[in-house]
Amino acid sequence: MRAAALALLAAAAAAAAWRAPSAPRACAYQEVVARWRRSDAVLLDRRGVPLQERRVDASGRRLEWTALADVSPALLEALVAAEDRRFFRHHGVDWRALAAAPLRRLRGGNLSGASTITMQVAALTDARLRPRARRRSPGQKFEQLRRALTLERSWSKEHILEAYVNLLSFRGELQGAAAAARGLFGKSPHGLDREEALILAALPRAPAAAPAEVSARAARLGNVLGWPVDRARLARRAQAALAGPFRIEPAASLAPHAAERLLPVSDVKLIKFRERNLINLTSDTGITVRSTLDARLQRFAREALREQVLDLKGLNANDGALLVVDNRSGQVLAYVGHQDDGPALEHVDGIRALRQAGSTLKPLLYARAFDRRLITPETLLDDSPLEVAEVRGLFRPENYDHRFRGPVPARVALASSINVPAVRLAMFVGIPGFVQTLESAGITGLREPEFYGPSLALGSADVSLWDLVSAYRALANGGVWTPLHLTPGEAGGPARRVVSREAAYLVAEILADREDREPTFGLESVLATPFWTAVKTGTSKDMRDNWCLGFSERYTVGVWVGNHGGEPMWRVSGLSGAAPAWNAVMRFLHDGLPSRAPRAPVSLAALAHGRHSLPDAAAPASAPHAPVARIRYPPDGAILAVDPDIPAAQQAVLLEAQDAAPDARWLVDGADIGGVAEAPSWAPKPGHHVLRLADSRGRTLDEARIVVRGAVEPQVEAAEAEPASAGPAE
Repeated sequence: MRAAALALLAAAAAAAAWRAPSAPRACAYQEVVARWRRSDAVLLDRRGVPLQERRVDASGRRLEWTALADVSPALLEALVAAEDRRFFRHHGVDWRALAAAPLRRLRGGNLSGASTITMQVAALTDARLRPRARRRSPGQKFEQLRRALTLERSWSKEHILEAYVNLLSFRGELQGAAAAARGLFGKSPHGLDREEALILAALPRAPAAAPAEVSARAARLGNVLGWPVDRARLARRAQAALAGPFRIEPAASLAPHAAERLLPVSDVKLIKFRERNLINLTSDTGITVRSTLDARLQRFAREALREQVLDLKGLNANDGALLVVDNRSGQVLAYVGHQDDGPALEHVDGIRALRQAGSTLKPLLYARAFDRRLITPETLLDDSPLEVAEVRGLFRPENYDHRFRGPVPARVALASSINVPAVRLAMFVGIPGFVQTLESAGITGLREPEFYGPSLALGSADVSLWDLVSAYRALANGGVWTPLHLTPGEAGGPARRVVSREAAYLVAEILADREDREPTFGLESVLATPFWTAVKTGTSKDMRDNWCLGFSERYTVGVWVGNHGGEPMWRVSGLSGAAPAWNAVMRFLHDGLPSRAPRAPVSLAALAHGRHSLPDAAAPASAPHAPVARIRYPPDGAILAVDPDIPAAQQAVLLEAQDAAPDARWLVDGADIGGVAEAPSWAPKPGHHVLRLADSRGRTLDEARIVVRGAVEPQVEAAEAEPASAGPAE
């Protein structure tokens, strides 16, 4: 009865379509193609080269729309033979198949053979024709027949067949010949052989069928086509293809971590990207996002980092990250969050991960000291054993090589990454001021200054490679910071000055000087390049992190190597760790491109020249220029402690000033406690205090923020029994 009803519906549909040839309006072929969206978004480089595919639609697995000419002729022949043998001879409805339907039903068959490819395309392009239950209602079937007849009058057979091979679901979530060929056989649809074509053509009628059932149907189809079939081999290939999982490897996989940040995975992010005009929607590629990355550089940087980490495997260094930015624009040119690929690693981004900074913060410390004219590059800093009393115990900084050199010029101390002078300098500069400089340079997530103490000079703070590269780029740009960005046309954000142009120049000039770094690194090392570069390495405590950051006239490059799990490396130094990859990328960037040293600012003389000055154990001496009144003790950022068992009079702090006029005054929390000439003492009380040195008119000459703690905790006394030391950070 159902077969007879189907025949009557077909006749009625034919009559309706004949009487009203323009209705129902068939969806235009171009509209169907334009609505097609692949389930992957594509990240493009600055020139439009695909960098990374990333799935953004979970409703189905679709790839690019495939033209009929790009589909294997074997697949087309097999699909037509399996689904609609008279496809090229009927006009949308196969009347012979409909007429034979009652007989097939009586013999125990089904009615699926009566549905032509054109009828299936009509249903695939109109959501209203999809079955509400297992089968279409009589009304839906009538409309499907009518639309198929109309479709044939407006579309060519080639367009109908092309839409069919793209819209058809084959297995699981694989929709279209491109996804099916890639997901089941790992190849493009134009490369399918006859056996693969038979397996795919056997799927549409029962996409979830067992492999044995599919291979049997494929073998029968091969016999119908007259193709020689090896049933045993066909069964093995069907089993291998249909066992799953149906993973489609991305055609482009150069920047998974940048794609993680840039490609939209939610409607909210998609809307934001559209508002910023960062997304392009096209029928053949779906969602595409253009980035600032350079595909050629990205590929080289990945390989350089992979080779370096591979060389370090024997030293228990298994991970790395690398970032390259353009100094002028702040555009990111290479973003390698991990040296290896894999779905589990695309979420492990070494560029955004927080790691101990090691000695990478020292350039900003020295820049602040230069800026405040506390030292010059020629100032002699004391490299001798030092103990600093802290609440947690005694802090005993050590140099990387466990040696002390005595008086060392500041430029050598910085370029050779000598630790003890840096700690003394941090105490003199003041930790709050140092933290302020770091934050101004783009270092985010820092804690309160008293949390770090002078160990901040050796990199006790956790930082990201992104922030460090951003800070070094500020030094490369004369002390001015602007945000980095990954998409072209993105607003750069307001610029802010971190340090003066003169201080930035001095740091760059020191970090570029081979002779200054010779005591630690030698004259000819992997830090040396045949063109001008300024570079700094860093190694955190216990060798958990190794860094190399540096810049040329045009680019800033940062590299980190270590272990994402935090395990220590073995005997990895500043030269053997991240530096080789940094050097390789710098040479690649400047292949045929010169890099010139920055010009010295005209106003540099006051910062850069003067006689040598030797500081005492507490702090370095000031530079020999016009005297500037300063608070000598207690320094900015000092942490003092009072003991209730000692009389308060014996815990008074003697205030010391440097180069201050006799009529200068001391103020604590705004209260005048006496003049400099009187050498007053101050009885500290627990809490935070502001100490000011003011002239006779009340104008502030210098300021220090002090923290006074109460009674020493018992656990601190225990800590003092085992003095802390600053590991091998360099």
